[in-house]
Amino acid sequence: MVNTKLYVGNLPYTLKDSELSDTFKPHGNVISAKVITDKESGRSKGFGFVEMENENDANSAIKALNGMELKGRKLVVATAKAN
Repeated sequence: MVNTKLYVGNLPYTLKDSELSDTFKPHGNVISAKVITDKESGRSKGFGFVEMENENDANSAIKALNGMELKGRKLVVATAKAN
């Protein structure tokens, strides 16, 4: 199976799922975008996952966004590791 799920680290703590999705949309079709939050406090843990429609979109997003600054933080974008 082709891995189109991306790990996105060093996210600004104020970033919402919709903003994460909007950041990736210029690089292809976004299937899902989720900022991971603490279950008790509801605050962002500073990372999330984005699923792209296909491998080309995923690779394009990695090339364009890894190291890009977003709200003062440099993003870390890589292929998510399988569980």
